[in-house]
Amino acid sequence: MTGTPNVYTHGHHESVLRSHRWRTAENSAAYLLPHLAPGMSVLDVGCGPGTITSDLASLVTPGRVTAAEPTETALGLARAEAAARGLDNIDFALADVHAMHFPDASFNVVHAHQVLQHVADPVRALTEMRRVCRPGGLVAARDSDYSAFTWFPSVPALDEWLDLYRQAARANHGEPDAGRRLLSWARAAGFTDVTATAGTWCFATPEDRHWWGGMWADRILSSDLARQLLATGTATQADLDRISAGWREWADAEDGWFVVLHGEILCRA
Repeated sequence: MTGTPNVYTHGHHESVLRSHRWRTAENSAAYLLPHLAPGMSVLDVGCGPGTITSDLASLVTPGRVTAAEPTETALGLARAEAAARGLDNIDFALADVHAMHFPDASFNVVHAHQVLQHVADPVRALTEMRRVCRPGGLVAARDSDYSAFTWFPSVPALDEWLDLYRQAARANHGEPDAGRRLLSWARAAGFTDVTATAGTWCFATPEDRHWWGGMWADRILSSDLARQLLATGTATQADLDRISAGWREWADAEDGWFVVLHGEILCRA
């Protein structure tokens, strides 16, 4: 353990899981997919509700995927997803990415999606991911970069949302602008063979806008983020109500467009 407590900024409210369950290997790990093959062993660090995990398990069968989370509550979400899909090649493990219990060189691929932005020491986390990866294997990580998010039309409440989120994430010892730092963190962790790329999510159709905007309109009012902002006095309920309304205003704009930028790294162990 690092000695610095991690607080997961988002929590596991339904509005958060609505977003996380939308994620698939195709829309969230496309940079990794060409490197996967049947029979591989994969560690999915911070697996969340397990939608990406289950996709990876389908791709590497008869190989196995280990889904890892630091709490049983979070791990239970991935268990439920695997059970619903009838997958039997996923193992589940409680693990802190800073100090994992797996032996050295245990996996062909070690994967983390939107994890390093939340941990207290991302370099130590990547060092651990490298340790449990087999020589010649891959460590893959993808993280968003909040300061690089961009949208149209301009809605002042969304600027306020971004500022508040970044404050909350850093108060929780995270780095909301992790995407741009992945390459430097990987090099600091001792990797010398690193391929750095970028990917995006774009929400521009009416359906996508209302899903993304509606999700955040609910999330700013009901998730752990909202509770943290109110508890610390960083925002008032009136502030959160105004931001929620701003998200719905953006979602209703006929020419609304929102892009989430992600940094990506593939590191050869």
